[in-house]
Amino acid sequence: MATRAETVTATDRWGGRVRSVGRDGYRRLQTYLIVAVQAGAAATLAWVVAAQVLDNPEPTFAPAAAVGVIAAALGNRTRRTVELVVGVVLGIAVGDLLVFLVGTGPWQLGVIVFTAIALATLVRGTGALTTQAGGTAVLIATLTPAAPGPELPRTINALVGGGIGLFVVLVLVPLNPLRTVRRVADHALDLFAREMTASAEALARADATMVEQVLTRMRASEPELRRLAEVVNAAEEVVRLSPVRWRRRRTLAAYREGVGHMDRAFRNSRTLVRRIQTTLRDDEPVPPDLPAAVEHFGEAVRLLHREFLAGKEPVGARERVLRAVREAGAACRQEIGFSGTIVVSQLRTIANDLLRATGTPAGEARRLVRHAAAGR
Repeated sequence: MATRAETVTATDRWGGRVRSVGRDGYRRLQTYLIVAVQAGAAATLAWVVAAQVLDNPEPTFAPAAAVGVIAAALGNRTRRTVELVVGVVLGIAVGDLLVFLVGTGPWQLGVIVFTAIALATLVRGTGALTTQAGGTAVLIATLTPAAPGPELPRTINALVGGGIGLFVVLVLVPLNPLRTVRRVADHALDLFAREMTASAEALARADATMVEQVLTRMRASEPELRRLAEVVNAAEEVVRLSPVRWRRRRTLAAYREGVGHMDRAFRNSRTLVRRIQTTLRDDEPVPPDLPAAVEHFGEAVRLLHREFLAGKEPVGARERVLRAVREAGAACRQEIGFSGTIVVSQLRTIANDLLRATGTPAGEARRLVRHAAAGR
């Protein structure tokens, strides 16, 4: 039978998980609420245009196509729109032809969907085209009556819906690229910096348990960096295609270039933290310069984020990265063990990633790291 202390601990643990899930859900809602607004506006506008302006008797496919465009993967909406419209047209054509030839019913539905998806796979393969072709064929076979020559108005509806979906996301209700990126990046990069700071503290305290906790949090945080890459792609698409957001191109270009390098820096930092854990478990000596170097990396990530958002050259972030390398080099010249030496080596690898994220060319980044490591 569980004791009162065990019950309280379990309750606290579950309460922490519920709060964590709630916070994650709230952050996702903040990021993607604009998608719901865009979908509602696009569906309404597509229906009005198809039913009232074009006087189509079956306007269903217009709002369906519009919502499909909005729901397409962020950052790939233009390509997905083409796939979606082609899939809808293919589904309409196959569905209407086979309903006319074999009629409707359970086995006929299976034949129609099989044929539509097989043809879509032959045309493009998997993805939005295949999904839309199969889904549209189901609608044709089950919800719409067979009628002579219905393909043209339904096809027009699909084209209208796709066009209106793009109009909404690029002109009418485009996302604010910097605000969206800032909202996700604030959390993702602050998390990265915070874990570097926690690693430095654990190293200074010689607390291997604390390092294990850092590793657990870092493994759980990978979706945040993936979300950041997704949002940067979406923002870049908007500033490239939406006239009202063109002035944001320069800032987004810097983020776009830096995200890949930041992702590598984060993954390399996990290797770094595992080596810190080994250093502590083996009771290797830890010169004071080593935790100081790790702490400087956390500060460099914070500076890089702030300077990018301000549209400034990330000079401060570069200087902090090189300071960290110099501190690590000083630690390496003191009494240090095997795993500690690998920690220093990994710090230099992360330094190269962070310098590349600031826009420094590859050759120049390597040269700066070598000079800083030598104390120059």
